[in-house]
Amino acid sequence: MEKIFNALGFMSGTSGDGVDSSVISSNGKDYLNVKYNRFDPYPLSISKKIHKLKDCILEIRDLLKYSNEIEQLEHEITNFHSVIAIEISKKIQFELIGFHGHTIYHNSAQKISRQIGLGNNLSKMTNKIVIYRFRQNDIENGGEGAPLSPIYHLLLTKSLFNEKKINIPISILNIGGISNITEIDKNFNIFSQDIGPGNCLIDKWIRKNSDKLFDENGRFAEVGKVDKFILHQYLENYHYSKIKNKRSLDTNDFDISFAKGLSFENGTATLSEITAELISKKIGTNDIYVCGGGRKNQFLISLIKKKINNKIFMIDELNIDGDFIESQAFAFLAIRSFLNLPISFPTTTNCKNPCVGGIVAENF
Repeated sequence: MEKIFNALGFMSGTSGDGVDSSVISSNGKDYLNVKYNRFDPYPLSISKKIHKLKDCILEIRDLLKYSNEIEQLEHEITNFHSVIAIEISKKIQFELIGFHGHTIYHNSAQKISRQIGLGNNLSKMTNKIVIYRFRQNDIENGGEGAPLSPIYHLLLTKSLFNEKKINIPISILNIGGISNITEIDKNFNIFSQDIGPGNCLIDKWIRKNSDKLFDENGRFAEVGKVDKFILHQYLENYHYSKIKNKRSLDTNDFDISFAKGLSFENGTATLSEITAELISKKIGTNDIYVCGGGRKNQFLISLIKKKINNKIFMIDELNIDGDFIESQAFAFLAIRSFLNLPISFPTTTNCKNPCVGGIVAENF
């Protein structure tokens, strides 16, 4: 009988607002039981440091330039995760931790992806086996290091299909800081890619021009007016030349400088329209289930719906909390990595062959 593992998965997303945590049970293949989810907000000091570093680190050499700041934040983030893990361990049992860390620089063309988070330290503080740096082996084998959640999307889809809750083919659209989509056909083959910005453009504009962190339900965008000239110029000159052929993207692939001079509401409306347009360009014909924080922006979802003919559902309609798909995914990736099973594939990250990944730290 195959061993069933309990694993804790962490996700610190590009919004920099906190940590999603999930505990799942799985054999790393075809069994899934989601046991626990929670969200812990970062202290404002950590969130500010994350966004400041992200804004400063625009090229590889900046990683060295800001190495002291990176090291300090890396310790703070690791300590924050350790407190959560210890608290959760008092409520529910788990053997493994999937530690995504926080992405501060990702450039698939340069074959580099930097997630800050000290796996050995986390293992020592929690007395647990920690799997981290999931992207590096994929990159070294010709992949782009992301997206990594599709193998979990496949498991989730098979479970839902077996429970007769969905029909296939379907697509799972995750709208985080970046948007990615996993397409699953009738034979359960998967194809995935990052398809554009998610919340990153809108959130950056909101943070820069107000005391808010995001556009709740799209209420600022809804009252603004789209600048059609800027919209068309951006789509023509930026999108197609810089990101069209990439499988994975980073928030630094997008900037908001072109919106300078627009009013707060008009800038939010224009950036929301650009985001919806870029997402809709890469969506196929399947029915879509949406997860991630961006699904809560009702106005953005309405814009996407107007641009495509697909049926769009919130994954929450299947009695699944769409906030925690990514953290569950990294719990699943931890189990697969521990079992030396592949976590990325030519049709997900563009790696040459199915690729194992993750460094295993057992420092206790």
